[in-house]
Amino acid sequence: MASFAKLGVGNIIEKVVVVNDTIATTEKAGVDFLNNLYGSRDIWKQTFLDGSQRKNHAGAGHTYDSTRDAFIAPAPFPSWILNETTCQWEAPVAYPNDGQKYKWNETTTTWDEIE
Repeated sequence: MASFAKLGVGNIIEKVVVVNDTIATTEKAGVDFLNNLYGSRDIWKQTFLDGSQRKNHAGAGHTYDSTRDAFIAPAPFPSWILNETTCQWEAPVAYPNDGQKYKWNETTTTWDEIE
């Protein structure tokens, strides 16, 4: 099955739908099918569950970045930094590697241990 993300204003993903592989033999075929189905001329981009193309699988509320040809989730916190290679958000401080569990504290921009 092929997944397609509908782009809205600002390239924000409005929804993701699945099309049978026998119909979506190419990205264009899938887009044409969806626009025929909905009677529209919307902009659709194929998205891949394994992130093998366009960096990440799209979801509603994500953004499509045409320069990077990538789907990017919303930043989980304002201080987090976009990794240009993976197009995933990373904390400005590495997660501790001591076997404990932590949660991000945006106020102090540190990891707080969960007790």
